[in-house]
Amino acid sequence: MKIVLDTNVLVSGLLRPFGAPGDIVRMTSSGTLELCYDARILSEYQDVLLRPKFNFNQAHVDALLDQIKACGHLVAAKPLAKALPDPNDEPFLEVALAGKARCLVTGNLRHYPAKKQQNIPILSPTQFLEAYRGKL
Repeated sequence: MKIVLDTNVLVSGLLRPFGAPGDIVRMTSSGTLELCYDARILSEYQDVLLRPKFNFNQAHVDALLDQIKACGHLVAAKPLAKALPDPNDEPFLEVALAGKARCLVTGNLRHYPAKKQQNIPILSPTQFLEAYRGKL
């Protein structure tokens, strides 16, 4: 199943591996889920994961990004027809649309107003797991 993972879910999953975000990160690592991405998303993942406050090891971050590139789905996305309140969130929805992802998983649901979602389900990590277990 193809999904798009907002950076906040990736970070949360790595910091707290036993919650819903951690379950989702493990599912992507095991190949159960396929991450859709583009260069902008990988760049944001890298920039955020390497912030000193998180104290993630550079080699581990590089390995994670290499795994995403090897196992994920690289997408060429077009700009959104309707802009989001925060332009930094747009690549995630653009990639979800272009990659025909089943959903976008984020910890910031309010960043994706219903009128702007363009028929892509925007789910919290908990909502995603509940839907996944029901086979979305």
